[in-house]
Amino acid sequence: MPLYEPQEDSELLKRAVMARARGDVVDMGAGSGILAAAAAAKDEVTSVLAVDIDEESLEYLKKNNANDKIRILRSDLFQGIDGDESFDTIIFNPPYLPQDPADEHQALYGGAQGYELIVRFLDEARAHLRPGGQILLLFSSLTNKERIDQELKKRTYHSEEILMEAHFFEQLYVYRIWRG
Repeated sequence: MPLYEPQEDSELLKRAVMARARGDVVDMGAGSGILAAAAAAKDEVTSVLAVDIDEESLEYLKKNNANDKIRILRSDLFQGIDGDESFDTIIFNPPYLPQDPADEHQALYGGAQGYELIVRFLDEARAHLRPGGQILLLFSSLTNKERIDQELKKRTYHSEEILMEAHFFEQLYVYRIWRG
């Protein structure tokens, strides 16, 4: 799978990371590492675990990571993370578009409707989020914002929209999410 090059979604989430990341951080689906690097540059951040399932992304991260705060791990979401390991900040810029069968660039697609991977992430994240911890999640209006809001409530998460940016074919949202 080709490395996902940072786009406007990554830059928007990076703004939230720079303003809010703290403590022990995991950057889920780290890709190029832009968000892991932004978090690691903050004094309020103790450590960063950069996680990706894609081997090409992991190789890129290993070659281009110069920060001692960052560890790199291959994992399918939280599957490869020790069950006892928890974080103060979980960052996720997921594949969030509805699946296009004609396109093979999997880094863009979050399932048939676009939100399925986010739902799986929310189910798995709870066990790794420390009390008082937060999730910084980016998604698109094409993902079905109302469905994301429903899934958060169903899982007793609290959330607030902290950033929104309109583009010609979608709106991008960044939510801060915490346990209820």
